[in-house]
Amino acid sequence: MRMDEPLGALSAADARAFAEIGPVWGTNINKHRDLVIATYGPIVAAADNSGIAVERNIAYGAHPRQVLDVFTPAAGKRRDDLVLFVHGGAFIRGNKSNGHIYDNACYWFARQGYTALNVEYRLAPESAYPGGAEDVARAADWAAAQLPAQASGPRRIFLIGHSAGGTHVATCLFDPAFAARPACDIAGAVLVSARLKADVLPDNPNADGVRAYFGTDPGLYERRSPLTHAHCSQVPLMIAIAEFENPHLDLYGAEFFQRASAARARKPRFVQMRKHNHTSMIAHFNSGEDYLGREILAFFDGIPS
Repeated sequence: MRMDEPLGALSAADARAFAEIGPVWGTNINKHRDLVIATYGPIVAAADNSGIAVERNIAYGAHPRQVLDVFTPAAGKRRDDLVLFVHGGAFIRGNKSNGHIYDNACYWFARQGYTALNVEYRLAPESAYPGGAEDVARAADWAAAQLPAQASGPRRIFLIGHSAGGTHVATCLFDPAFAARPACDIAGAVLVSARLKADVLPDNPNADGVRAYFGTDPGLYERRSPLTHAHCSQVPLMIAIAEFENPHLDLYGAEFFQRASAARARKPRFVQMRKHNHTSMIAHFNSGEDYLGREILAFFDGIPS
């Protein structure tokens, strides 16, 4: 198996283990998530990140969780474009660094010449809807103001959100009721395994997180769900889902793509990662497997400056 094929960074035994948990991923997402992180952690820890400078825990707001890390490529390789990565955690947990996971995505983009920002945000129930989106907007505006362009060409800012982080990115850009939009221009957005519809269905393992963030009144869920507003923005868009997703997230991603496509002349990009699951969608970055990364770069490169 080539390194750029799905799961190409894993040993044959680890690939078999992932194949076994794939069809039953949603039956115990915490156990399976921990297995994925434990498997990829040593692989991405061994990646060559030489030349990349990292500044940790820079405040972009007053709350202790309104902090971010900046990954800066070597000067000779540096583009002016910025990538802001927003982690997941079912709205109620998660950090911008889980061992080496999440850092790995920012290291990978920095290796491609992008200055990458790993963004932490306030959690529910302390910060309920639309608090996560407010933090995304605040972090983007901080980046635009504090990281000036180095060259004469235009600077572009891209947002990438995973899981609940994808929800916050989508709310920030698509929800017409969200008033705190970034003052800076957003060149494009990538939603990776994002929760695009609020639901507390019996088979939703993160229903408690949905209630904590979107509220306990199900009557509010439709108007607060990004899926409802997929037609409300023309920002260039890419959606990526795993073959083995948390229950319903793949369906919501596909429906978001369909609704957004119907509302714009420039269609979004859509990718399904074969053999991957909700967590490995991000954990595999910087492991030697580059398929999703190359798809994202092609999406970025196809957006006019």
